[in-house]
Amino acid sequence: MKNLIAIALCIILPTLSIAAEAGHKVEYDGGSIQSIKAGADLRLLVAPEMIRFFKDKKEVAAITPSAITEISYGQDVHRRIGAAIGIGVFTLGIGALMALTKSKKHFIGLTWDDAGKKGGLAFQANKNDYRGVLSGLEGVSGKKAVNTDTMTVKN
Repeated sequence: MKNLIAIALCIILPTLSIAAEAGHKVEYDGGSIQSIKAGADLRLLVAPEMIRFFKDKKEVAAITPSAITEISYGQDVHRRIGAAIGIGVFTLGIGALMALTKSKKHFIGLTWDDAGKKGGLAFQANKNDYRGVLSGLEGVSGKKAVNTDTMTVKN
């Protein structure tokens, strides 16, 4: 019986890993891609020859890594007040504790100039995946990401 289970797992697990989609799941926040609305789920595929964005298995943007002029990174940190109020209706103690927690969103921006064709976009990466996305983009483009949280703006 143990041998049968081991053989089944040896067949099923590799099949599942092949069936998984390649790339990183990101959420489009805005930019030069006119056909996509903000909030759309995209799949980002970073390769040495091309950086591609897909929506529903259809390529919506392709950027040559050498054309990238800047990679930026920033966070949006906010308290979970809405969730705390919703939970607080049922359990006051847990709702109060929930109000003290913070949520972070990780945004990555790209700008490029491909033989005079300039563009840019911003997208939100998964909290468990944004470091991999950044290092992949830095690796293929040769550019270092700029942390927008450390920049100071003078008016």
